Amino acid sequence: MVNHVASFADQGFEWTDLVDPSLEELNDLARKYKLHPALVKDCLQPDHLPKYERMDNYSFIIFRIHTDNNVAEADTVQLLTHKIAIFYGEKFLLTIHRREHEFIKPLMDLACAGKCESSRELLNALISACLNTYEAPLAKLAKSVDYFEEIVFLRPKKVPLLKGLYYLKRKIDLLKRMLILSFEIIDAIDSTEGDVNTRDIRDQYVKFQNMFDSLAENIHQLLAIYFSASSQKTNEIMRVLTILSVFFMPLTFIVGIYGMNFDVMPELHWKIGYPGVMGLMVVVTVSIYFWFKRKGWL
Repeated sequence: MVNHVASFADQGFEWTDLVDPSLEELNDLARKYKLHPALVKDCLQPDHLPKYERMDNYSFIIFRIHTDNNVAEADTVQLLTHKIAIFYGEKFLLTIHRREHEFIKPLMDLACAGKCESSRELLNALISACLNTYEAPLAKLAKSVDYFEEIVFLRPKKVPLLKGLYYLKRKIDLLKRMLILSFEIIDAIDSTEGDVNTRDIRDQYVKFQNMFDSLAENIHQLLAIYFSASSQKTNEIMRVLTILSVFFMPLTFIVGIYGMNFDVMPELHWKIGYPGVMGLMVVVTVSIYFWFKRKGWL
């Protein structure tokens, strides 16, 4: 679908928004604005990473925005983000994406109302809106990190903790990588000194990047603490089992001696043989107990 939002006669620049365009529609616009075929091909790749390319008369931008996908186990670029391709020139702006996005509609209203004086001002607003798609998931991820942090430190481990931490780590690392790859776009837009609008976009980018860095560091620490706590718990179990085995080893030794089936053995015909051996086993057990107690192992 091709939507001609702004015209040169009314706004001083053209804005054409394409939603899931056909190859024919893309080729028509490519001929009209003299777009490079390789860049047009990039628009059709759903998993293309963020990029910025400067041509003679226009710039090409691929920005990945956060999707509203609520799948808990989403951990790939296509599940967590959507691609929006932008061709930007002094007199025109093309936006290409496969599905409708709510954040674009207010920008269309601004452009139709004549509140964007140039294509550059519209591009600033568009990139800012793309960055804002990361704000809500950032808050959600921060809340999830707090939840797992509480489980690791305070609650019994009765939830699938490791699986949840894995997918949370994947989401944070992937979204952080999308922002890092978008730095060239932000840097190219904010190349003019004294431009307040582009400086706000850079500040917004730096804020989100710092928040993702903090979340990534927290989740890595939680994983390290989880494995450390699991190792400590395993060691505690092994310590208890070792202590129990030490109690039973001498008892098994005594029982093994008196369980041998030889005709000529001392003590076999003693009337006090059985209670004597039982008493010996009690004495050995109590002795081991007090020895452990004295060493501080119990």
